[in-house]
Amino acid sequence: MERINASIGFDQRLYRQDIAGSIAHATMLGNQGILSQEDVTAIISGLKAIEQDIAEGNFTFSTALEDIHMNIEASLKERIGDAAGRLHTARSRNDQVATDFRLWVRDATDALGEAIQSLQEALINRADEYAEAYMPGFTHLQTAQPVTLGHHLLAYVEMLGRDRGRLADTRKRLNESPLGAAALAGTSFPIDREQTARALGFDRPMANSIDAVSDRDFALEFLAAGSILAMHLSRLAEELVLWASRQFGFIRLSEAFTTGSSIMPQKRNPDAAELVRARAGRIFGALIALLTVMKGLPLTYSKDMQDDKEPVFESTEALMLCVRAMDGMIRDFSANLPALEDAAASGFATATDLADWLVQTHAIPFREAHHIVGAVVREAETQGCRLDELSLDSLQAIEPRITQAAQEVLTVRASVARRTSQGGTAPIRVREAIQHARKRFL
Repeated sequence: MERINASIGFDQRLYRQDIAGSIAHATMLGNQGILSQEDVTAIISGLKAIEQDIAEGNFTFSTALEDIHMNIEASLKERIGDAAGRLHTARSRNDQVATDFRLWVRDATDALGEAIQSLQEALINRADEYAEAYMPGFTHLQTAQPVTLGHHLLAYVEMLGRDRGRLADTRKRLNESPLGAAALAGTSFPIDREQTARALGFDRPMANSIDAVSDRDFALEFLAAGSILAMHLSRLAEELVLWASRQFGFIRLSEAFTTGSSIMPQKRNPDAAELVRARAGRIFGALIALLTVMKGLPLTYSKDMQDDKEPVFESTEALMLCVRAMDGMIRDFSANLPALEDAAASGFATATDLADWLVQTHAIPFREAHHIVGAVVREAETQGCRLDELSLDSLQAIEPRITQAAQEVLTVRASVARRTSQGGTAPIRVREAIQHARKRFL
């Protein structure tokens, strides 16, 4: 029973939040005349000493005392005597743990948001460096149209911006104080919940005492936002793995983020990216685990909710590690510009440009232009050359209206330069997007 019941093995992480909540509660009790100022002074002094001992590793946690709340309370009693027992006046472990956990998730949300911003900065800086570096854009992992590496990296800046937005929304909704809800019904003591909410940086007290102790939406939202973030990181990691392979040869990661093979000395394995890709599964699993814990619980508190913290703690640690590792890899990689541009020119990536030219120059319906260019592609396949290497005679044998001007749009650089629509890949648009991203995100 002791082993299954105890949570001190993981909820000791809440010690700073628990002590902050207790100090706010004791201060309020003193201001309301519920506790003497002498008791309040002793309680606050004792709690600060306990916090220092825990931070310095000089505190012994006891499994027999179940959780962080009882461990701190027992230690406080040893230090200040009976006054420690008065701290729990007008409070339950139910509203206490709900408050602690909200404070912890709020801190985690802020820290994760800062880490994501650093990764965005790294991506924006590399996008600026590679704003005119040409590469293939893919659909179905097949060469589609040429883009710039800068444009490609900025796509992840946008994804991460939405991730930060989701975390900010989560923080806004979680920033209400459960403290004062007591076990579930409130308390008969004349407490001031507005005061404790302000003291802990909450926007307001939670409106319903039953909801206050039974809600874990804030943890679920955090895990949901974290799962989408993990998915984005995994997609970027997958691209780094592909790009770093000899078959692609687009980038090189230094030894700082790769490992060698135990038997193949020629290999450098992108292990950091692969592990970021793998960690997503743990974070998805944490969301499903907590949803499953909560789905069948009647109001209000049940001991099942003790299992709310480990998934959040573990996911936060994994997310922070993945964001920082990705930040390091983005700052670390070097691009193989010739390989990128060669790949951009392969696979007939400028075929759409020829179709667009036929539509714009001769008002040919796009479907007809599509059919004409299909024949041009087949001819290039027969000759074993790129589209821009076909002679004008070969092109005009298929469509007489094709001129030398059409040949000029078939190069990678011309194709990219023409994509000037808002949000497009033309270097002039990428430079504008970089400036805009710096203002929006940094």
